[in-house]
Amino acid sequence: MQTPKAVVVTLRSRLQRLLERPSTQHTVTVLILINAVVLGLETSPNIMARAGALLLAVDQLILAIFVVEIAARLAVHRLAFFRDPWSVFDFVVVLIALVPASGALSVLRALRVLRVLRLLTAVPSMRRVVGALLSAIPGLGSIAGVLALLFYVFAVIATKLFGAEHPDWFGTIGRSLYTLFQVMTLESWSMGIARPVMETFPYAWAFFVPFILVATFTMLNLFIAVIVNAMQTFNAQDNAEAVAAVDRAREHVEADMRAQLGALRGEIAELKALLIARSERAG
Repeated sequence: MQTPKAVVVTLRSRLQRLLERPSTQHTVTVLILINAVVLGLETSPNIMARAGALLLAVDQLILAIFVVEIAARLAVHRLAFFRDPWSVFDFVVVLIALVPASGALSVLRALRVLRVLRLLTAVPSMRRVVGALLSAIPGLGSIAGVLALLFYVFAVIATKLFGAEHPDWFGTIGRSLYTLFQVMTLESWSMGIARPVMETFPYAWAFFVPFILVATFTMLNLFIAVIVNAMQTFNAQDNAEAVAAVDRAREHVEADMRAQLGALRGEIAELKALLIARSERAG
């Protein structure tokens, strides 16, 4: 008869196998997509007037399934659950949905849509992309610092040069920063900003063109380069980990085979010795 501890271990092992089944993962993914559609339909007053009760019931049912899934993962992994950032993300997203969205917390009703982000943890390819983006943050931070410094320098220059004649765009440092951000995005920068300024200051092109070359075509491409490099590095690490896992599995299988072969040889030797002893007694 199994002890209570052995029963608990057995149940946890079965529950873990159930959670790790591809069918379970696919079911969770489908429920996330259905929940996303339901949350989108809830934004339509006409649809809510006709099928609001059904949509709310489906939403609550899916939320209950998510809660059961999180509880099962907690039971299987226990404290190790909180050492996995993706698991903590799932836990926080589901927890937000459980907070009563009334009174001062009514804004949390809008945050229910965060449950859709669980798709990032359910789909491995999306999880790899997010992981690569997170690993690129240090490099992006350095580029963002350089870009902020350039923005500040150009904003000071623009405020001193164009602020008196064009106060709406360059009257203060804050307005200059916002105008330069619009210029960097190339949103109506020529006809909307540069050319009107050039009517007053013909040399203004010597300010805008270098800024665009540096801020848009150089710095933003550096952002892209860092992200691409991070994704390549992340994929290389994933491939290396997969190869290492395969090697470990192969070594484990080979070790088991050697052990079984050694045991088989020992049994053969014992059987041979037994046959020789019997033949000697018979002779």
